[in-house]
Amino acid sequence: MVEFKKLGALISRNIKCYFKDKFLFFVSLITPMILLVLFVIFLRGVYMDSFKQIFAAFGFNLTEQRVLEGLAGSWLLSSILAVSAVTVAICSNAVMVSDKIENSLNDFLITPVKRTTLSVSYFIANFIVTLIVELAVLAVGFIYLAAVGWYLTFTDVLFILLDILCCVLFGALLAGVAESFISSQGGLSALSTLVSSMYGFICGAYMPLSQFADAMRNIICCLPGTYSVGIMRNHFMSGYVNKLTELGLPAAGATALKDGFDCNLTFGGSFNKIAYEGGTQIPLWAMYAILLGACALLLAAYIAIVIIKNRGKRD
Repeated sequence: MVEFKKLGALISRNIKCYFKDKFLFFVSLITPMILLVLFVIFLRGVYMDSFKQIFAAFGFNLTEQRVLEGLAGSWLLSSILAVSAVTVAICSNAVMVSDKIENSLNDFLITPVKRTTLSVSYFIANFIVTLIVELAVLAVGFIYLAAVGWYLTFTDVLFILLDILCCVLFGALLAGVAESFISSQGGLSALSTLVSSMYGFICGAYMPLSQFADAMRNIICCLPGTYSVGIMRNHFMSGYVNKLTELGLPAAGATALKDGFDCNLTFGGSFNKIAYEGGTQIPLWAMYAILLGACALLLAAYIAIVIIKNRGKRD
């Protein structure tokens, strides 16, 4: 019971430290917002034209502009949320690195607080902070979708919330493992820059995997972050695809839309204009299994790092 009180106090302290740094919080929140604005201004039209090309291939003439606008918006929002779950987690976990830099960690370690309690507090605080930022971005995204065209069902919204929890869990664990080896401001800046600039591309968030060369697509499909994007895509786009089929889009056209814009992820084979030929399609349940399996591996790695550091301290 005493250790739980210590854990609660440390979690509260870590969250307060994060929100106390207004600049850090502002950067964490404004980055996904900027991405949303940039996507809407520069890439929205590109994706809408790509959707129209698929519709034209199946002789489908869409008259409901709100469906098209909402479809593009849902694809963009799923990208931003999946990427932000990792980039924000890296940024918000800076409290752990700051404690190392400022020797606050050593101050804690001379108290009766266990290192395991400290490590757990960093992880939980990071999870909570990242979740808060993600939900804030989601709220803005939902307002945007409501304005341009809302076709999400209540079930879709519930699954999107579940997807966010899974993505934030993955991001918080990845940040915890990666930043366990960083003890300088330069190292933290380098990691943040690297993840912010590369992660969206290597997980297929910024560009549909169908646009990559087959070899590169297969490599990306081996990375667990890809499936955080995949589960988001499925639930954000589901209501819009269903509405399109109601309006007359053939089933083959709906499949082509899912293939071309990463609702359906396929390993192997090749993408021929509007559909995959050959290869193995990865079902939605397998996407969850891969993502949560990666979380389990990261958790095991995080625990191992804490145990090794504990032994080093005793030695």
